[in-house]
Amino acid sequence: MHSKKQKIAAFSKLLDIMDDLREKCPWDKKQTYESLRHLTIEETYELGDAILDKNETEIKKELGDLLLHIVFYAKIGSENNRFDIADVCTAISEKLIYRHPHIYGDVSVQNEEEVKQNWEKLKLKEGKGKKSILEGVPKSLPALVKASRIQEKAAAVGFEWQNNDQFYAKINEELNEFKHEINNNNHEKAEQEFGDLLFALINFARSKKINVENALEKTNKKFINRFQYLENKISQKNQHISNLSLEELIAHWKESKNNFS
Repeated sequence: MHSKKQKIAAFSKLLDIMDDLREKCPWDKKQTYESLRHLTIEETYELGDAILDKNETEIKKELGDLLLHIVFYAKIGSENNRFDIADVCTAISEKLIYRHPHIYGDVSVQNEEEVKQNWEKLKLKEGKGKKSILEGVPKSLPALVKASRIQEKAAAVGFEWQNNDQFYAKINEELNEFKHEINNNNHEKAEQEFGDLLFALINFARSKKINVENALEKTNKKFINRFQYLENKISQKNQHISNLSLEELIAHWKESKNNFS
């Protein structure tokens, strides 16, 4: 691994390259916060894919792409005389020191849950005109991730079921309400109740430290592998999937499950 001096030198080189690109490259010169935003989101998802694939080579590459974006935004900020990369680093350093009083202060904690609770309480004390801990949840987050973050923040200040039976009771309550609206053919209310059911399931998973986004993506990949196996088997028999009965498809599906658990 590299020394701290080497790490600083590497980061300094990246800053120099950013200066060159911003001055000399026609594409880089035209970029703005807004034009980079969707690219940054894309890079973040690519990093997420690499993490799920446990591909550390790709993780390294995607981290580099994200770091480039951070440096790019900071460069634009410096051109606008608003902030530069030093301000970015200083701001996050000050925030980390403030929010870790058990490391940099005299606060004692027993476990990670107490750390998270202190974190949320300190965020609320920071002010910034916010009156709710939920105001810090980005509006543009995907709904699945947003639900987890909302629940995590609420739980951090004590708004949390205390045992599995309470979670099960809530899930069953929402499931029964969903069934009721389905049986009544009330699409609008069924959609609302499904949202409540999904929220309750996500909440239970979060309490068990299950990352719902990762869990669902693993299931997506498993389904894709099984379904493509099914398609290949059918194709090898010179058949078309749309011509097979559901019973025949299920038989192929069961075979694919044995190959992709």
